[in-house]
Amino acid sequence: MLAPCRGAARRSKGLFVIEQIEVRSVTRLFGATPALRSVSMRFDAGSITFLEGPNGAGKSTLLAVIGTVLAPTSGEVVYHPLGAELERIRPHIGWVAHDSLCYRELSARQNVELAARVYGVAVEGAWARVAKRVGAEQLADRRVGTLSRGQRQRVALARALVHDPSLLLLDEPWSGLDRASAEHLQHALLEERARGALVIVVNHTDGLAERLGARCVRLENGRLAQ
Repeated sequence: MLAPCRGAARRSKGLFVIEQIEVRSVTRLFGATPALRSVSMRFDAGSITFLEGPNGAGKSTLLAVIGTVLAPTSGEVVYHPLGAELERIRPHIGWVAHDSLCYRELSARQNVELAARVYGVAVEGAWARVAKRVGAEQLADRRVGTLSRGQRQRVALARALVHDPSLLLLDEPWSGLDRASAEHLQHALLEERARGALVIVVNHTDGLAERLGARCVRLENGRLAQ
């Protein structure tokens, strides 16, 4: 049996664990090639931020650094009031990658229940708590390997939401989605913002920022565009 994440997310009277994120002069190199160049910015709870810019601008790299998947070459990311200790931060992050990264041999329900175990939240009722929010009720017992891209992304979003994260990160989540899946995703992001979560999205789709009332941050060549 999988052990729960240390410091698994807990909520008290609606308070969220990560209230603000500060990116402080973050540079990230891959070999000698800079993907991020001294990037500094702040993100606040109860907001949606879109990271935009051309391919290779550093958007996904910045998302991965904020998500603790990549360490900065220099600089730091501080998660107020937790600080920068990874073991305290990671249990409060929900992640939806460009690919769903779900276990294809498991059913949709089993993927979500596995995530619930990892995060130390109740497995019983886990699927029901999130499936309706993302329009995945009919997918419960279908093996993920048989699903369309849009359906897999619904499962990935359900899995990311199962522990009520205070930080939700999404990398090009609208790519290849059908209209219904895209609408469910938009609705879920608005719900998360209303709930008080901090949402950061790598986005290439025109018009979405205005529709969702999102702040836009543009990166070019690894730097914040002026």
